[in-house]
Order: sequence, then C-alpha cells, then structure tokens
Amino acid sequence: MPQTPHIERHFTAGDVVRDVVIGMSDGLTVPFALAAGISGAVDNSHLVVVAGLAEIAAGSIAMGLGGYLAARSDAEHYESERKREELEVKEIPDEEAREVQNLFTDYGLTRDEAAPVVQALTKKPKEWVDFMMRFELGLEEPNPKRALESAATIAGSYIGGGFIPLAPYMVLHSARTALVWSALVTLIALGVFGYIKGRFTGSKPGRSALQTVVIGGLAAGAAFIIAKAIS
Repeated sequence: MPQTPHIERHFTAGDVVRDVVIGMSDGLTVPFALAAGISGAVDNSHLVVVAGLAEIAAGSIAMGLGGYLAARSDAEHYESERKREELEVKEIPDEEAREVQNLFTDYGLTRDEAAPVVQALTKKPKEWVDFMMRFELGLEEPNPKRALESAATIAGSYIGGGFIPLAPYMVLHSARTALVWSALVTLIALGVFGYIKGRFTGSKPGRSALQTVVIGGLAAGAAFIIAKAIS
C-alpha cells in the first residue's frame, strides 16, 4: 500500500525575523517619538519631516552597523572556539573523548552504549570537532554572508518602519493634526507587524499582534513623554 511521504516543515529563518523585528520595532517607535516631541514644540510639519528623515537616515545606519558588528562578533567567536576545540582534539584526545561520552550519558545512554559511537567519532577529527562545537558548546557555524545580510535587513526594516509614523506629516500641513494620525497609523502598523510576525514564527497571530501593539505602544508613549519633556 503506497504511503504518503513524511515531509517536515520547520521555520528556519529565525535570524532574518529577529533582524526585521529589531529594525522595524525601532523604526516605528523612535521616529514617532521624535516627530511627536517636535509637534509639541512647533506646529510645523515641514520641520518634523526634515528632522524625521535625518533621524531615519542616521538611525538606519547606526542600527545596520550594530547588526553587522554583532554578526561579525558571532563569527569571530565561533572561529576562536573551533580552533580551541581542534587543538584539544589533537593534544588531549582522551579528555575530549570522555567529554563526548559524558554528553551521550546526559542524553540517557549508558557508557557501554555510548562507547562504540565515541570510538567511531574519534576516528574522524573534523566530524569530532563539529560534534563538540554543536553539542558541547551549542554553537552553529554562522553563514559567512550573515553580517552583511543582517546589516541590510535591520537597516531596511528601520527605514520601512520609520516612514510609517512620518507619512501623515508629509501630507498634512498641521503638525498637531498629523500627530493624531501618526499615532493611529503607528498602532495599526504595530498590530499588522505583530500579526505577520506571529504567522512566520508559529505563535498565535492574534496574541502576537496584541503583544506588539501593547509593548510598542508603551515604548512609543514613553519615548513621546520624554521627548515632550525635553522639548
């Protein structure tokens, strides 16, 4: 009897989603707070737009650079740890073999059950190091393009998010009126963003949308109060 092949579907774009979340959430809240603070001081939409565009440019560069440096730091950490493991496998193989055996016993295998697997693994130095990197240190080899991709994703998401609260100021002359619309579209954007994020990550979309609106709204509100007080 023919059987339907088992196909597993796993979400594997967690790093990309994380970068989008970082860039978009900041892009929605920081420019909104700046625009709101300026609106409280002067009723001039043109001034808000100019200041907002400058902030989006500076913020996207800073956020993108931060993402690049973080990804490069992860890659450098992985390389340094791998070199250390390669040296230990070469110089103290007995100790490393005991560590492998301990890892298997932690998963419920007896020493007798783990012994042939450990013996087979120690005959393959590269695979041995790969095993130690993943199961002892919990490190996955980073994508060599990860740094640039992370920088571009965070910066692009920041720009996309930043234009949303700024859009009402681009079409309305009164900054005070634009502020009301800016707050409204920012909350809607947070809800939509949270819903889509929930769909991608496998969590409940409605709950994710509500959490994003509440957390993003509180962040934007706090930023607005601070900006208003300073202005």
